[in-house]
Amino acid sequence: MNNNLKSKTASAGILAAIAASLCCITPVLAFLGGVGGIAATFSWLEPFRPYLIGITILVLGFAWYQQLKPSKQEIDCDCEEETGKTKFLHSKKFLGIVTVVALFMLTFPSYSHVFYPATQNSGIAVADNVNLVEFEIKGMTCTGCEQHVNYEVHQLPGILETQVSYENANALVKFDSSKVNEEKIKDAINSTGYTVISLHKKNPAEMISNSTTTSKPENH
Repeated sequence: MNNNLKSKTASAGILAAIAASLCCITPVLAFLGGVGGIAATFSWLEPFRPYLIGITILVLGFAWYQQLKPSKQEIDCDCEEETGKTKFLHSKKFLGIVTVVALFMLTFPSYSHVFYPATQNSGIAVADNVNLVEFEIKGMTCTGCEQHVNYEVHQLPGILETQVSYENANALVKFDSSKVNEEKIKDAINSTGYTVISLHKKNPAEMISNSTTTSKPENH
């Protein structure tokens, strides 16, 4: 029974870790699978992420406690002669692997950007054609969401500079109006599964700097 508890506890820990990071993992899976519209599918989980992280830590902590605590009695019976597979599922090695995977999942937002290719400016535009528009976006929850929106916008011609922020729930896009317009940019953002709820024109002379996600190439 104790061994079954250990394996069930480890499984619960990894499931909680996956649930905690699902809202951040889905955009990357959507990008890799070429199905951008599902990127925001699990964004509703974001408010529960701190609780799910706490559950993961508590569950894995309890699993390690069960694994490391001294046995109350020596067991010397045929029940010890289990299959190699069963022993592995109840071993410290298995729990260690589960813990590493859980940590990998929980920290996913911090390195999700490595799955996206670097984007580049479309070049220089005539000053009269340069527009700067802020798109307010619903559904972004992490840097993976930012990268996904940034990538889709840069598939359009005439994109000069971008700044996407899940914290501010917006995207600032500077573009050449002779090559692309606000509606096409809005459609590109909406195609990710996130939703543009409003847009505001800004002074095109404004520079976009210190951005969370920019159009400048990055070294990964």
